[in-house]
Order: sequence, then structure tokens, then C-alpha cells
Amino acid sequence: MSEVWLNKIAWNDDGLVPAIAQDADTGEILMVAWMNREALRKTADLGEAVYWSRSRKKLWHKGEESGHTQKVLEIRTDCDEDVILLKIIQTGGIACHTGRKSCFFQKLDGQEWATVEPVLKDPHEIYRK
Repeated sequence: MSEVWLNKIAWNDDGLVPAIAQDADTGEILMVAWMNREALRKTADLGEAVYWSRSRKKLWHKGEESGHTQKVLEIRTDCDEDVILLKIIQTGGIACHTGRKSCFFQKLDGQEWATVEPVLKDPHEIYRK
């Protein structure tokens, strides 16, 4: 398979590009993660989101532990080709490791961050080992 499409991406100095996961139905931004070349290739091949975990230094198939996979309907890039947008369907309705629908659950309220989204499932139940 040709990789011309991968060569167009403006990878940063670490070989990464930010990836935004957006709910395909509502347009809500659910999370932002990082992808390397292999993660983006696997995402396109599998039709499910695969990211690069900077903390663990390995590929991370979203939902591999939680079961909350992301079915990818579209992969887009921006005008500078340095950001990836994934239009997804979120399995189980939980994208955040905190057990919330979205990672963007805090809102600036004056000088403080207020939690404005509820926990849908206790993370300890999601990530039992």
C-alpha cells in the first residue's frame, strides 16, 4: 500500500501529530491524543482509533482495556497538515479515562476550573486489573 498520504502529514520533531476525536453525530470534541505514523496507518487500516501513548511509549488501541473503542468514520487533516481530526462513534459513550463522556469536562468559571460533566462510570470499575 502506498504511503504518500502519510508523507503529507507535517509530523513534529518527535514524529507525532495531535489527533482530535470528534463525535460524528454531535460534533462534540471528546478527546485529544497523539499519533505517530504507525498509529495513523493502523487507524486507517482498522477503522478504529489507535494512538501513541507518550507516557507509556507504545501504541494504544483506544478501548483495549476499557472496551470503549472509537469507530472511525472519517480521517481529516487541517490546512497545514499538522493536526488529525477523527470523526468517530464512541463505544459505550465514554471517551475519558476519568469515566466521563469527554475529556473536556472542566470549564473556567471566573478564576477557577469547575467540573461540569458527570462521571458516567467509576474508572476503578472500567480499569480493573
